[in-house]
Amino acid sequence: MTNATAPEAPRTALRIHHARLIDGTGSAPVDDAVVIVDAEGTLTYAGAAATAPTAPGNASPVREIDAGGRTVLPGFFDCHVHLAYAQGSPPGRRAELDPVLVTLDTAGRLRQTLDAGITSARDLGGLSAGYRTAVETGRIVGPRLHTAVRIISHTGGHADVRLPDGTDLSAGMSEIADTADEARLAVRRVLREGADLVKICATGGMGSPYDQPDDEGLLEEEIRAVVDEARRHGGKPVAAHAQGNAGILNALRGGVTSIEHGYGLDEQALYMAGEQGTFVVPTLSTVYAGINKDTMPDYHYQKKVRWSGLTKENIARAIEYGARIALGTDAAVGPHGVNLMELSYLVDLGMDPMDAIVAGTRTSAELLGVADRLGTLTAGRTADLIVCDGDPLTDIGVLGDPARIVCVVQDGVVHKDLLDLSLPAAPTGRQP
Repeated sequence: MTNATAPEAPRTALRIHHARLIDGTGSAPVDDAVVIVDAEGTLTYAGAAATAPTAPGNASPVREIDAGGRTVLPGFFDCHVHLAYAQGSPPGRRAELDPVLVTLDTAGRLRQTLDAGITSARDLGGLSAGYRTAVETGRIVGPRLHTAVRIISHTGGHADVRLPDGTDLSAGMSEIADTADEARLAVRRVLREGADLVKICATGGMGSPYDQPDDEGLLEEEIRAVVDEARRHGGKPVAAHAQGNAGILNALRGGVTSIEHGYGLDEQALYMAGEQGTFVVPTLSTVYAGINKDTMPDYHYQKKVRWSGLTKENIARAIEYGARIALGTDAAVGPHGVNLMELSYLVDLGMDPMDAIVAGTRTSAELLGVADRLGTLTAGRTADLIVCDGDPLTDIGVLGDPARIVCVVQDGVVHKDLLDLSLPAAPTGRQP
């Protein structure tokens, strides 16, 4: 018996016309625009209809999409998700479930996230590298993935998901390190498992029972060891879960690539981040949509309430100071599949709608190191794009409603199309 794979479906070039174009660079929108994609999935034109070529070179056939005056934007990024977990489900709960069901539910969340307009996602704990490969090879449909696989924490720290008797409930999420040498070994282990980046805990957190957001996590010397080890292995980025300001400063001094959450950012931290070019991923969805007294343990709820006002104040200041903000939601703490509501929360705290769109596209692509091919709709880039029903510059909230994301194109392939109502909508799967 031989192994065989089905032949790849023939690709077609695309021509989207009658569109309003927001290209992700921050440039003013183009009201009567055309976007052209060749059969290899590369953008060949994005601009005014008056100067658009009639077809994508000699490609044939060409699929015409009439946007009907709707807005075309780059595919968005979510730089902080946990796709292996259902919303509100603690990591330990996954260990009790049939792994087949976990896999199928995770695939459903991947599809749901793509349909919400997220064509690229960075998973920061719990998702094996196999899901990245599954998307790349077409086994499942979802955002292209960068995954940290596991989270490096000290004993009793934010990612130490063990009972007092030592029983490990992490279901493969945690990697424990208590010295600089152990931190180096932890980096080597997660990279051996196929991680695209390294995730550490520089502070305690909201959902962990043994610590507080102001508690420091890995020490500065341990963070430096992690960053150095990641550098030695191809220059992998390091993302730091960092909520309280003391741990944020440790992470910045240690040289991390991004501060995740950043709830306690003060002016010194913002200055350091600006000087070093460090990204800030605020995950405001955890404050605006991630607080539910009925479903959260009391310790978690109390910490969230205590920190919510402080978070909004500090992230508003980060926006005012021009911090290098990328989009992330911490989906699983909040709901999956409404990722672009995060843009509304940024705007609520003072960010201009166009700047919020850039944060979720070009800046997020810069964080993931893929800005040379993703994040903007410019000729030569990979064709990741969405069509939105409405004008997000006057109502940013339209992007947060998946029903108004009427078309999603990834790598030139149309995965969601509500414009052609003669075609059945792509299935999104039942979500737990």
